Amino acid sequence: MTTPAAYLDLNRALWNARTGPHLESDFYNVEAFKAGKTSLNRIELDLLGDVAGLRVLHLQCHFGQDSLSLARLGAQVTGVDLSDEAIAAARRLSTDIGVAAEFICCDIYDLPQHLPEKQFDVVFTTYGVLGWLPDLTRWAALVSRYLRPGGRLVLVEFHPVVWMFDNDFTRLQYSYFNTGPIEETEVGTYADRAAGIEHQSVTWNHSLSEVVGSLLGQGLALSSFQEYDYSPYNCFAHTVAQPDGTFRIGPLSDHAPLVYSVVATKPLA
Repeated sequence: MTTPAAYLDLNRALWNARTGPHLESDFYNVEAFKAGKTSLNRIELDLLGDVAGLRVLHLQCHFGQDSLSLARLGAQVTGVDLSDEAIAAARRLSTDIGVAAEFICCDIYDLPQHLPEKQFDVVFTTYGVLGWLPDLTRWAALVSRYLRPGGRLVLVEFHPVVWMFDNDFTRLQYSYFNTGPIEETEVGTYADRAAGIEHQSVTWNHSLSEVVGSLLGQGLALSSFQEYDYSPYNCFAHTVAQPDGTFRIGPLSDHAPLVYSVVATKPLA
C-alpha cells in the first residue's frame, strides 16, 4: 500500500504532468475562455445562484478556470490545488484576463497552515475531486472550518457508480465502497488521450453514504441532493453526445447516474 507521503508525491507529479497538455487541449479551450466563455456548467450555476459579492473558497481548482469564471461573476475567490504547475498557470491566466483571484498551492488537508482563520460564504468543489482524497472526515471538517455560519458547500461530483467500472465500461472492476487506495498507471489524460503522459496515480472510491455522512458528522445540514444521468464533459470512453450538448456513456445509456450534487449548509448557531 502506498504511504501517505508517496500518494501526495505521485498525484502531484501526475497533475503537474497533465497541466501543460490541458492548457493546450480543446477540452479546456483556454483561448475561448480568455475571450470570455465561462467554464461553469448549468448544474453548478443553478446551484450557486447569484455569487456577486460572495467570498468563495474553491477546493482542488486545477489551473483556475472555474475560479476565474466565478470571479467574473463578481465573487471574491480563493482557489486551492496540490499542483504547483497548475497554480502557476492559474496565476498567469488571472493576469492574462485581468480578473483577480487568490491562488494557494498546497494539499487541501494542509490548507489551515497556508490560509489564516477566514470564513467563506461558499465552499465550491466539482468534478473528479473527492477520489484524490483518502479521508472524507478530514475533508468535511475542513469544509466546516472555512464556512461562515449560514454558508454553503456546493459539491458537484462524478457519481461513484461510474468508478465501479473498468475504463472501457465493459465490466465491474472496483468496489462501490472505500476499500482502500487504488493504484493505477494513467496513460494519456481525459482531456487529451493522445498526450504523451504515463504516470502512476493513487485514488479512493467514496460511496454516497460516505460523502453525505462525513458532512452530517460535521453538523452541516443537507439542503439539496440530486443525481443526473449525464455528464457535462466528454471525458469517458464510449461517450454519446446528446442534443443538449451533454454526454452519456454508451454502454450505460440513461440507466445509470453519472453525476451527483450536494448542497450543505452550516447552521447559524
